Amino acid sequence: VHVGKSGSGQVVKACNQIVVALTIEAVSEALVLGSKAGVDPDKILQVLGGGLAANKVMELRGEGMLAHNFTPGFRVRLHHKDLGIALSAGRAYGVPLPVTAIVDQMLASLEVGGQGDLDHSALLTYVEDLAHHSIVQ
Repeated sequence: VHVGKSGSGQVVKACNQIVVALTIEAVSEALVLGSKAGVDPDKILQVLGGGLAANKVMELRGEGMLAHNFTPGFRVRLHHKDLGIALSAGRAYGVPLPVTAIVDQMLASLEVGGQGDLDHSALLTYVEDLAHHSIVQ
């Protein structure tokens, strides 16, 4: 798809990386909240997948997240780099990206903690650590 003048493709890639990162984070929060409240994480994915919350992250990474299988498809460190590009674009165009900045810091923390080569869905482990709860029992 031709998206416009030179450089437009890179901006759209940054937009994609924002949506993917924030979706992984949102799915992670939902899984941890539901699981800590006693709901089976698999059931959470089934219910969310049948409604407006359905998304490609759950479809493609959900089972791996449930099993804590973070074999890399797209690595944490690469997604962190790409969110840096998105944040730079936001600054250049005067667009605040506050939630992107938070998720960028979460990915940075994973990278510093030695998880940079895991799949970006390992963001789940960051949320689990904050909640002192693993969805894998």
